Amino acid sequence: MIAKLIRWSIANRFLVLLATLVLSAWGVYSVLRTPLDALPDLSDVQVIIRTTYPGQAPRIVENQVTYPLTTTMLSVPGAKAVRGYSFFGDSFVYVLFEDGTDQYWARSRVLEYLNQVQSRLPAQAKASLGPDASGVGWIYEYALIDRSGKMDISQLRALQDWFLKYELKTVPDVAEVASVGGMVRQY
Repeated sequence: MIAKLIRWSIANRFLVLLATLVLSAWGVYSVLRTPLDALPDLSDVQVIIRTTYPGQAPRIVENQVTYPLTTTMLSVPGAKAVRGYSFFGDSFVYVLFEDGTDQYWARSRVLEYLNQVQSRLPAQAKASLGPDASGVGWIYEYALIDRSGKMDISQLRALQDWFLKYELKTVPDVAEVASVGGMVRQY
């Protein structure tokens, strides 16, 4: 069988070369058109609700903000888990959706339910949706360092918050610039 195939290939060199060329071109075309992620995002579709309630203890934030948000988000269609975390002056509610749920559909559903529960939250509590990116999308980390010694950490943080952050957000495909560390100035 193999001997016949080899004899046929030698007798029909042009057809073999043509088939090889067609298959190679098809392979190159397929490779160029195939979407590829270097680090595929295997995380769940999630929507984060961050609510600031300045000057309040975690217990008060839990009772007045996190609990009402969490119980309301349990009824969002397609939600498989809701997790709430309370801190000093901040509440984070994570709504995780079933596999295959469209990220933007999930965000719009959460926003609808957030509008419904807004009247039950304290007037000083300000709720907002987190960025439409997952933790896998954290691709670059940098540090501001003053080697001259003329700036302290509060000045470096102000430089980050009032200048660099906005410049980096103008870069295409940047969903969020998260500032961490330093001394945050309050006015």
